[in-house]
Amino acid sequence: MKKLVVTGGAGFIGSNFVRRIAKRYPDYKTTVYDALTYAGNPDNLEGLLDGDRVTLVHGDIRDRDSVREVLRDADMVVNFAAESFVDRSILEPDSFITTDVLGSFVLLEAAREFGVQRFAQISTDEVYGSVEEGSSTELDAILPNSPYSASKAGGDLLARSYCMTYGLPVVVTRGSNTYGPYQHPEKLIPLFITNAIDDKPLPVYGDGSQVRDWLHVDDHCAAVDIALHEAPPGEVYNVGGGCERTNMEVTKLILDALGKPASLIEHVADRPGHDRRYSLNCDKIRALGWRVTKPFEEGIRETVEWYRDNQAWWRKVKESPSYQQFSKTWYSERK
Repeated sequence: MKKLVVTGGAGFIGSNFVRRIAKRYPDYKTTVYDALTYAGNPDNLEGLLDGDRVTLVHGDIRDRDSVREVLRDADMVVNFAAESFVDRSILEPDSFITTDVLGSFVLLEAAREFGVQRFAQISTDEVYGSVEEGSSTELDAILPNSPYSASKAGGDLLARSYCMTYGLPVVVTRGSNTYGPYQHPEKLIPLFITNAIDDKPLPVYGDGSQVRDWLHVDDHCAAVDIALHEAPPGEVYNVGGGCERTNMEVTKLILDALGKPASLIEHVADRPGHDRRYSLNCDKIRALGWRVTKPFEEGIRETVEWYRDNQAWWRKVKESPSYQQFSKTWYSERK
């Protein structure tokens, strides 16, 4: 039986990945290791913790003793654990540096000590910075523009160094903007869906012309799966949806799917240092057999339905003190 540790496995992409692993690999025993901060939600693992194939361990990747204990018998590690919201990184960068850089170091050290056979570091297209023309390849310079993307870039480089220096079999994936079930409603798509359901304003940064490449979480998880099991050590793989849309286009799709009026759109002050466009060249991961399977318009409709059908899940999140406090601070910065 393979022993897999998924850090950040109670978060958005991590929990969807754990679901994929549980379905596709019945001989795997998966340990979800998560700090269960505001974005790590045990409810995301509903139905997975009933048997002994998936277990949840509450712990922080910055805690060396705890990390060593959970990685002691691991065959493979996938590191989804991160502070991941750009706006929060602007307001409170400290936790991003300690989690995304120091935390990655702690994991890599333990993985090296115990001879982990595969280590996947999950990163973001934001490390390349704003891309005015063309698409970023894995050989392009990384030029992060926010504390979040800088912290993720630091984790990427550490992971690569552990492969080059110590021979730790590391792969890195850099995903584009991901959406789907169980995404925390601070992010654009779930925020706009849930606000629109309640007839609340949809706060669009600036003129809404920022371009993002949207990727459904199922396709993202499939790419991580392939990279973990098939990619040569030391390689970096871009994972994008090939679906570039402006924020305003996405906003209108959500309103149309819910039958809500455009009058809910509220233009707010733009984010400091806001990247205008991300775009990824994904030829390298496609060469391993990966393909996008979920068209964006279909994925948006399904995601809207999921949030409409799972209101108890997101209302609990949005009613929490941490969400309420951040939302209040965020709006005060945008006015």
